[in-house]
Amino acid sequence: MLAFRAAIESGEFDTNADLFTEDAVLHIPIAHRPYQRRDIVAAIISAVATVLESFRFEKQIGGNEIREATGDHALLFNATVGGLQTQGCDFVHTREDGLIDELTVMLRPLKAVTAFAQRVAVEFEKAMTRR
Repeated sequence: MLAFRAAIESGEFDTNADLFTEDAVLHIPIAHRPYQRRDIVAAIISAVATVLESFRFEKQIGGNEIREATGDHALLFNATVGGLQTQGCDFVHTREDGLIDELTVMLRPLKAVTAFAQRVAVEFEKAMTRR
């Protein structure tokens, strides 16, 4: 199982920074530009984790027993945000050392994405003031 998936499913958000390269890039549907740097990416992932309720991965595409830690992976998930059902996919790219250098998150439907954006903004602001 991909280390990122295992960390998210176990709720280990305090150590999620260890999964990313120093120059990691995060693309999320609520930002016009990607976020960069391990600490920022980790803070956003932690904020997202507090917003998405009943989160569960449904399927992992990519990787195999030999190349599990490297390459491209797609993790399909379901969750709720503000009582709205949402579906999404995390596209994860890992380097040879197993660290994530790029993560792209897709979400649908629009109404749930809007609720997600509002709630993540609040949680991210809280995380940045704690730094």
